[in-house]
Amino acid sequence: MSKFKNVTVFFKSLRFRVLLLLVLFGIIPSLALRFGILNSYEQRAVSIRTSEILSQAKILTNQIVSSDYLIQSDNKLIDAQLEQLSTIYDGRIMVIDRNFHILKDTYELDENKTIISEEVIKSASGKEITKYDKENRYIEMTVPLLKVEPMEEDLVLGVMMVSVSTDSISRNLEYLAQSAAVVQLVCVFIIGFIGILVSIELVRPFGKMAQSIEEISTGYGGDELNVRAYSETVQICNKINSMLGRMRVLDESRQEFVSNVSHELKTPLTSMKVLADSINSMEDAPLEFYKEFMADIGNEIDRETKIINDLLSLVKMDKSAADLNISSVNINELLEQILKRLQPIADRQKVELVLESFRPVSADIDEVKLTLAISNLIENAIKYNKTDGWVRISLNADHQYFYIKVEDSGIGIPEEDLERIYERFYRVDKSHSREIGGTGLGLAITRNAILMHRGAIKVFSTEGEGTIFNVRIPLKYIK
Repeated sequence: MSKFKNVTVFFKSLRFRVLLLLVLFGIIPSLALRFGILNSYEQRAVSIRTSEILSQAKILTNQIVSSDYLIQSDNKLIDAQLEQLSTIYDGRIMVIDRNFHILKDTYELDENKTIISEEVIKSASGKEITKYDKENRYIEMTVPLLKVEPMEEDLVLGVMMVSVSTDSISRNLEYLAQSAAVVQLVCVFIIGFIGILVSIELVRPFGKMAQSIEEISTGYGGDELNVRAYSETVQICNKINSMLGRMRVLDESRQEFVSNVSHELKTPLTSMKVLADSINSMEDAPLEFYKEFMADIGNEIDRETKIINDLLSLVKMDKSAADLNISSVNINELLEQILKRLQPIADRQKVELVLESFRPVSADIDEVKLTLAISNLIENAIKYNKTDGWVRISLNADHQYFYIKVEDSGIGIPEEDLERIYERFYRVDKSHSREIGGTGLGLAITRNAILMHRGAIKVFSTEGEGTIFNVRIPLKYIK
């Protein structure tokens, strides 16, 4: 089974295809050249033989006419010349009068018989007819016997038919074909050998690339693939190096995410452990201490629960968009419900919430996921705001998209952090985030939910002045 697999792999390999192309490009021209030469030789040989015989036949026809052979056919000189021409060219000659009677046949088979054929009839009208029968291997020609009359039209007295064998031409043709086949076979072996060398040389850089990739994957190679044999290998190496770079970034991001998850889940547990140990170490501690410590433990449990819930939300967001539960939703009412739910938080922070709806908007969305995304934006705008600050939410739409803008007067985001705010567990101000209970997952959840709706989100911020989030989502969801 493995042998068949190896054979299949070889036939699918670049080396075999290069070899096949070289052999084909060698065989096809040689075949064309072979048949071209043989065909040219055959035509040339037939043409020369025809010209020779026709020349001899014309000389003989003149002698036949001048000697009145058609009247007195017992002319031994003419008979000897006819026999000689027939013997030299291994052929048959017949002399036919104007009534289509055969006066002379060098084969002595059809004398005194009548012959009527298309060629004889045409020659009886003064035409020279030549025909080459390749299948039966003979040349046939009919030559008119003309008596030239001064000042009058030539008189056709009869026809001479000459049939000549082309066996000698066929034998030469077969010999040339055999020689050409031998030469062609030798050329195929030479081209095949050259093709093997060329294919090995062409494929060698790809072998180096495969070896380098294997070394990189096992950790014993360099950080980059570098095979510069051809422009194609350079392009492939650049693409692979780019892919390896992205894979390293993803791997680093994964490791960082695992580290952050471990840290975030471990911190509340550590705090609860410290609080529990503190209570256990106290003997006869007042009831107020127990209540305070248990309240702190409860807060840490809530914090742990929020982190786990956000992680579960992210896992759901990472699934395919086929999990979206799309329905037509009134976006104006959706925003009003979100603000109503967040109003108590804004009141505690002394932040004013303002909603501006420029027109009624209905869209095809997953209400749960988009509600979570918009709630995160508005809740962040409230929590990271200033006392007596404000948050303005505006809704608008055109024929294709609806737009939500969340603008606040908060602390803003430093310019160097804007590109990383959607990373999981990334916090701009870690100390402030922990004070307000942030997990660093809210914006990651928001961005994933918007992208699942084929939407887009952009952020503009000035540190110390505030932040603007612009969200654009299609009115009609298209899978």
